[in-house]
Amino acid sequence: MTALEFSHTIARLRPALRTFTYRFTSDGEESNDLVQDTILKALIYRDKFRENTNLKGWLFTIMRNTYINNYRKAQRERTSHDDTKELYFLNVEDEHTFNRPEGSVEFKEVWRNMNSIKDELLVPFKMHTTGYKYHEIAEHLKLPIGTVKNRIFHARKEIQKKLVGYRPI
Repeated sequence: MTALEFSHTIARLRPALRTFTYRFTSDGEESNDLVQDTILKALIYRDKFRENTNLKGWLFTIMRNTYINNYRKAQRERTSHDDTKELYFLNVEDEHTFNRPEGSVEFKEVWRNMNSIKDELLVPFKMHTTGYKYHEIAEHLKLPIGTVKNRIFHARKEIQKKLVGYRPI
């Protein structure tokens, strides 16, 4: 396929690409940008396309990967780094729920409900929430890994059931 044929084929697929963007975003401008980026990358990396393969699928893969990369880049940009002297921003009071007066009541209520479940469910659950991996819990408690996962799942469900009627202040 010549470069001109390749370009015309991609141009004919533009409406399908535009429709496919709605899987990722409902914003019209972002959709247009994503289609444009996809077409640009396809034209730049034309030599990577193998003849007699699915061009539409190749373009959709480029679009999906472009969206994922852009999303990850945006996430990294929203991450803040404290370069100030004395780490001022790291020492600013956290606005987390549990820092408010009613937050401590919520925390105590969750903790009370958590501690009211059976020990056989509570021990693996607490280990998991403190950072232990499934295989480490299984090894420590001398249980099969499937049993550990099952107990953690059921502990979550029991805690959720107990908190259903609970309304924070």
